[in-house]
Amino acid sequence: MKYRFADRMKKTPRSFIRETLKVTERPDIISFAGGLPNPSVFPVRELAKTAEQVITDEGSAALQYATTEGFLPLRTWIAERYAQRYGMSVTPDEILITHGSQQCLDLCGKIFINRGTHIGIERPGYLGAIQAFSLYEPTFVPISLEMDGPAIDDLQNFLQIKDCGFFYGVPNSQNPSGITWSDEKRREVADSLHDHEGIFIEDDAYGEIRFRGDAPRPVKSLVSDQVVMNGSFSKIITPGMRMGWICAPKPIMDQIITAKQGTDLHSSILAQRIIYRYLSEYPIDTYIKKINDTYKSQCDFMVGSIREHFPESVSYTIPEGGMFLWVTFPEKISSMEVFERALEEKVAVLPGIPFYTDGGGNNTLRLNFTNSSLEKIDEGIVRLSRVLNRLLK
Repeated sequence: MKYRFADRMKKTPRSFIRETLKVTERPDIISFAGGLPNPSVFPVRELAKTAEQVITDEGSAALQYATTEGFLPLRTWIAERYAQRYGMSVTPDEILITHGSQQCLDLCGKIFINRGTHIGIERPGYLGAIQAFSLYEPTFVPISLEMDGPAIDDLQNFLQIKDCGFFYGVPNSQNPSGITWSDEKRREVADSLHDHEGIFIEDDAYGEIRFRGDAPRPVKSLVSDQVVMNGSFSKIITPGMRMGWICAPKPIMDQIITAKQGTDLHSSILAQRIIYRYLSEYPIDTYIKKINDTYKSQCDFMVGSIREHFPESVSYTIPEGGMFLWVTFPEKISSMEVFERALEEKVAVLPGIPFYTDGGGNNTLRLNFTNSSLEKIDEGIVRLSRVLNRLLK
């Protein structure tokens, strides 16, 4: 049987991360390749109690169809959180609940991208966004990522393109690099958007996961009408419930609602009600502090181990939050060769190549520090250092 699949499927890459995870499921493999939160901090008992209460107290309302926009009390909580953290004036009508932040990217692709539309994306950029947008066959325009944020000249040149759709970026603890944009770069991005009437998709999945310094203001707080912002409960409660949200100006939100209705009608109302009751009954800031304290210790331990064991010619980022750091080694070393040889040492890493839409990343790796014990972090870095030292001889 010859199946006639849409042409777009030929241009959409599989998730390199998901394919890599198949290789790393063996218990003897120490994996820095995935992007998994630390399960030891999941609020299992609290969520179990909350779920039982929702089913018992809210009964059929928690099991029935619901509105596309999502559970109003939960959307109100998100709006109030923006006001509390950043002084942003956001109404619940500007918020829609999604199946994780990944669905936010798909919905933005649906409403903004025609075949060939130019899309600006950080270089390196988030692999999940590259995959989500690729389905709609855009032309990717890489925006170089500097140590304090995007290269403004690159961004301004992109915004002058006649059919530019939007610029997508992750200002807080960027995936894959771990870089956080400076306040100055955020202002420059906002000014550039305003001058060119551009749209920015501000992925804030890691905004609450911060363990160094104060939280910077979102770009959306500087140029609200030109920014679609997303967020995720996956990083601050649990990923298994697949709950995220979009915050967008009403004209954009109207289009997003229509696009979502054609996809799944609405996100799980049961999960939304469980999350809302959890947020109402337990102090979320206390829980987030627990997450951040845990991740800081893991990040600092990995950085310390890298500093002790890696060759001096290897550089790395020191994240202010999030779940990843970025490693760069001399150009003569292939990250795919490192990946293959590291597996022989029973440690899994993620080559940087899939994070580039225009080629590149041959000498880079993304390392996850949140899903390994300190002992495994140290042992994994020691194993990886053996690989690098042999290749650098």
